[in-house]
Amino acid sequence: MTAPDEAISGLAPASDTVTVLGLGPMGRALSAAFLAAGHPVTVWNRTPGKAGELAARGAVVAGSVEEAVRDGQVIVACLIDYEAVRATLERPLDWAGRRLVNLTSGEPAQARAMAAWASARGIGYLDGAILTPTPAIGTAAATVLYSGAGEVHEAVRGVMAALGGDGVYLGDEPGRASAYDVALLDVFATSVNGIVHGFALAAAGGIEPGRFAAFATGIGGLLPELIARFGQQIQAGEYPGDRSTIGSAAAGIRHVINAARAHGIDTSALAASKGVIDRAVEAGYAEEGLARLATTLLPVDRGGAPARRG
Repeated sequence: MTAPDEAISGLAPASDTVTVLGLGPMGRALSAAFLAAGHPVTVWNRTPGKAGELAARGAVVAGSVEEAVRDGQVIVACLIDYEAVRATLERPLDWAGRRLVNLTSGEPAQARAMAAWASARGIGYLDGAILTPTPAIGTAAATVLYSGAGEVHEAVRGVMAALGGDGVYLGDEPGRASAYDVALLDVFATSVNGIVHGFALAAAGGIEPGRFAAFATGIGGLLPELIARFGQQIQAGEYPGDRSTIGSAAAGIRHVINAARAHGIDTSALAASKGVIDRAVEAGYAEEGLARLATTLLPVDRGGAPARRG
């Protein structure tokens, strides 16, 4: 039997035949982008009947996973989770000369485990994370992150360029792309919660949604500069309180919570935020800038800020 490393390193450069496993909204968008770039595309989905316009545009609809993998040199998985990817590919399949690019959302530990699973079977594996919504796929606005074996990335880079925009390779640690993904999803999820909570509080105060939105977009416009500034401060380990302080944030969030409670609006997310701020104040960081909060969330043995003495 050929050793896994030999099987991977001995592969010829990837051809332009692509198989997409999974035809949810993102899987369909990926397939359409590959077709638009002129690649022969085979698609497969666990539930039949989702190929729709893809078949009309020339995609081959495989009747089985075995057929789908046989048709492609670059196998792109975009399924519900890593367990579904492994369950789909666990059966005996011919991986000779093929690479697997997994664009399924998950966690860094799952990506590392999947890379080990693939390596043990001689499969050239690359993990990835899609950072843009389906309408951006195939356009200059798309961003896809990749991590894993460098030789696999080099082999599939030309094919994956069909997805458009920036294809960013983050190195050979297979969990790195997923680490970016979950951290960025954290930003999105907590931001959406803040937005809808703000709309609810505004409505309770008799504010018309359209008028509130006009002012809320102004708040949103502050965020790009704030994120960049926080990144610089965290990198430097310096947290000046010249614009705002953790102490002032503690006072501000109390007002928001009190107003929301007065209207009977759920305050659980706000209470969690207040808890983070209060712990930072108790640790002695009340006069520092808000970027300091990021370090107080981390355990001390992983770079988190210890409480100040005195």
